[in-house]
Order: sequence, then structure tokens, then C-alpha cells
Amino acid sequence: MKKQSTFKKYYYLTKPGIIRGNVITAAAGFLLASKSEFILGTFVAMLVGISLVIASACVLNNYIDRKIDAKMERTKKRALVSGSISVQNAIIFASVLGFAGLVSLSFTNLLTICLALIGVIFYVVFYGIAKRKTVHGTLVGSVSGAIPISVGYCAASGAFDIGAILLFLVLVFWQMPHFYAIAIYSKKDYQAAGIPALPIKKGNHSTKVQIVLYIIAFIIASYTLMVFGYTGYTYLLVMALLGVWWLRMAVQGFSTKNDEMWAEKVFGFSLIVLLAFSIMIAVEILLP
Repeated sequence: MKKQSTFKKYYYLTKPGIIRGNVITAAAGFLLASKSEFILGTFVAMLVGISLVIASACVLNNYIDRKIDAKMERTKKRALVSGSISVQNAIIFASVLGFAGLVSLSFTNLLTICLALIGVIFYVVFYGIAKRKTVHGTLVGSVSGAIPISVGYCAASGAFDIGAILLFLVLVFWQMPHFYAIAIYSKKDYQAAGIPALPIKKGNHSTKVQIVLYIIAFIIASYTLMVFGYTGYTYLLVMALLGVWWLRMAVQGFSTKNDEMWAEKVFGFSLIVLLAFSIMIAVEILLP
């Protein structure tokens, strides 16, 4: 087996998949708030800054979770578990990333910096504790996952108004079924690590009920963006179709014979929903 280069080890320590997803939502939030007053310099500073801050938080999360990761099949080869990157170097790396990210965000506004720091605290501290202690760890973690879109919005608008709140809620409600689906098909890993995920403590059926309820909440929250004048009818039509289809998939879980396969499909479609949502709000100014 070919060994990873040192660069790749540090690169994957930042959880690039998480960064990519959050950068997409942050960019979308910025573009929605910008309308016709798009400022490229602020946009770039926000994207670079939030990417580096998220990377820093992910490295710290890898450090905190290294003992748990060693017990799970999908994470046991991570660099801090194998020892190919030392704890000391990881902390230094996270510190440099975080500092550089805050410097970049300083070219936006103070509100943006504060929101980014809140996101880091929730992810590294509160989520790090909650996921070990309670089935509600996913809800705590959803706060940090919903921060980047608000960061993007506030970097452009300079205000945490109803638009920022609605975007935040949409992302919270999107994350819950997304991560509950992961919890179902990764149940064995979570059991091995001793994580009290909802499917383990309450069973798959209860988790499916929560998935359905949160998708309904997501659909309602996404509609409110049009109600408050942030989006138009094209957005509403697209999100209605995707939301109803996602809900249909979720309901099918009550009759499925293979929970893991069903959960993977719900998870996969959630990514399509998020991408479509981000695109629709990003190009809203061009739509009828």
C-alpha cells in the first residue's frame, strides 16, 4: 500500500469534505445578502477565512476524538490515531490555521469573526462533550454546522437579521436528518466507540421518526425565505419538489427491509438538497 505524503496527511487532518460543504453554504449566504452590491475582496476574505477557521476546528476535533477514532473502522487510520502526525504538531497546525483564518476574516467585519468563533467553540467544545454524553449531540453539533452560511450572509450584510436567522434554521433542520441517516448506517462504528447515537439508544424506528419530522421542519423553514421576501417563486418551486421527494424517501424507511441501504440513500439525497438550496439562494437575484 502506497504511503501518503506528509502534505496529504495534514490535508486530510483538516477534513476537506467538511470544509467544501461549508464553503458552498457560506458562499451562497454571502451572495444572497449581497444582491447587486457584491464586493469581491470581502467575498474572498470571507471564503479564505472561514475555510481556515473550519480547518483549524477540524484538526482540533481530530485531536480530541483520536481515542474514539481508534475504535471505529472508518476512522482508525487517521493520522493522529496511527501516530504519523504527533499531537504537538497537530495542535500547532490547528493554531496556525485558526490565526490565519481570523486574520482573513478581519477584512470583513467584527460580527463575522464573532460568529466564526462561536462555531468553533460549539464544534470543538460543546459538540465534543455532548456526543459522548447524550443522544442530543447531533443537535448541538448542528449549531456549528449552521454557522458558516450565517457567516457568509453577515460578511455581506453586516447584520444578524431575520435573513441570517432563517438561513441558520434551514441548515440546522437539514443537518439533523443528514446526520441521523449517517448514524443508522454507521451504527456498528458508533457502538464500538461507545457513542450514544440516537439509533443505538432509541432504535432505528425512533430515529426514522426524527428524520421525517426534521425534513418537514426543513421544508417549512426553506419556504419562509420566500415569505420574508428573500427568494422568489422559482426557488420555492425547486425547493418544494426536492423537499417533498426527500420526505417521500424518508417515509419509505418505515417499510424498508434494509435500514442501512435506505439510510445511505437518504444521506446521498440530502447532499443534492443542500447543493440545490445553495445554488438557488446564490443566484436568486437572477431568478423570477
